[in-house]
Amino acid sequence: MSLALLRTAAELDARARTGRRSVVMTMGALHDGHATLIRSARELSGPGGEVVVTVFVNPLQFGRGEDLDRYPRTLDADLKIAEEAGADAVFAPSADEVYPGGEPQVRITAGPMGERLEGAVRPGHFDGMLTVVAKLLHLTRPDVALFGQKDAQQLALIRRMVRDLNFGVEIVAVPTVREDDGLALSSRNRYLSPRERRTALALSGALFAGRDRHAAQEALRARAREVPATQARAQALSAIGESRAAADTHAVAKAAAGAAGIRAAARAVLDQAVRADPPIALDYLALVDPADFTEIGDDFTGEAVLAVAARVGTTRLIDNLPLTFGAAS
Repeated sequence: MSLALLRTAAELDARARTGRRSVVMTMGALHDGHATLIRSARELSGPGGEVVVTVFVNPLQFGRGEDLDRYPRTLDADLKIAEEAGADAVFAPSADEVYPGGEPQVRITAGPMGERLEGAVRPGHFDGMLTVVAKLLHLTRPDVALFGQKDAQQLALIRRMVRDLNFGVEIVAVPTVREDDGLALSSRNRYLSPRERRTALALSGALFAGRDRHAAQEALRARAREVPATQARAQALSAIGESRAAADTHAVAKAAAGAAGIRAAARAVLDQAVRADPPIALDYLALVDPADFTEIGDDFTGEAVLAVAARVGTTRLIDNLPLTFGAAS
């Protein structure tokens, strides 16, 4: 069966449902990151289910001076990518179809989480994003909706909306897809000149530096937990060639571990990029709790997100990595 292109809510409603429906929401300009989402949706729906991809450039989530008019619109190429990745239908409505009568007077409000990080830099962005996601969930009526982890704050807010407002849909996160050099795939990458792209690698480089510092700190913590806090610990460490200065592993772990060291490692990479040609203009670097996107402390345990956003030239990019902090001894 060939891919169906649907332009109106009536066409979508008239489509016969088969099995489990998965939806992937996009603003078009599809790349391999989107294709990965679609392939994951295909696996979740199975051969008897259905995958619907939405393509809609949502004006509500673009602020003053942002790139709504410039945002790439490549529907023909998008249809090909969607079909090859396993989609059954693409729902590509007009703005009038999604917002009949103009901008909606009633909208979803993102709340305090929507005012942090991306929300602070782009006021109102998350209200517009949640409003269109809510509308598209109602229009497509999926059993499961898939979103990429690259937009970590968006993902967290969608999960919160679905939970708080009792949407009957499962939200599935798909890991970020990266290019060979580490740059996270984004529709906006096409705006980067070769020199700007080299500078942009500092975003993923900073995240990888933070990840490496985190791994070293967690290993040190694990060693501290394994050796009892007694004189025997110092003797055991000395026996395997550790210096006596490092004998009190627990104290070393406490000093070296935590959010501050991870932020410092990531910041060092970004500080170099600020002096690059062309330079980055950093919006934020943050290590946050994904439950509310507040900064974590050094004694934090559980899942966290190391996130960064910056401009290179006229192009704004975001990226993040999930990190897991083990329980303290």
